Amino acid sequence: MKMLTLLFVLLFATATTTVYDFKLKTIDGKNFDLKKYRGKKLLIVNTASKCGFTPQYAELQKLADEYKDKVTIVGFPANNFGGQEPGANSEIKTFCQKNYGVTFPLSEKVSVKGDDISPLFKYLTTTENPDFTGEIKWNFEKFLIDENGKLIHRYRSQVKPLSPEITSQL
Repeated sequence: MKMLTLLFVLLFATATTTVYDFKLKTIDGKNFDLKKYRGKKLLIVNTASKCGFTPQYAELQKLADEYKDKVTIVGFPANNFGGQEPGANSEIKTFCQKNYGVTFPLSEKVSVKGDDISPLFKYLTTTENPDFTGEIKWNFEKFLIDENGKLIHRYRSQVKPLSPEITSQL
């Protein structure tokens, strides 16, 4: 029995090894598979509409436009910090398009910390990388994923999307 349990743990622990292993929903409720971005870098960002960092949407869109051949931005609205993303998915989508011209993919609203953390963000916050691991501290933390689906850098909210810390990695 111990051998079977150990085998299960080993298989399960290695089963989810890249972001491509996660299935998600778009902000419109459609299935969303990150595998379609294989071969291209991803910048995954937890976002919120009523935050001091919300203007970063403009830089995220500019980054998406200027570096579209190198990286895809994917926003993940979350209401984990100060109730700063209270709206429904349709309200979030409208806000992002109307105020910041967002055309990059947005997921449905997710939880990025706590007991109900999304499996993707559980993976992102615990996966080793050269920067740091652990719980997300605030909205607009960024996770840079390489062309093979592996986390290669993580940035706190204060790092702007067009900063050299990010653009030099693209």
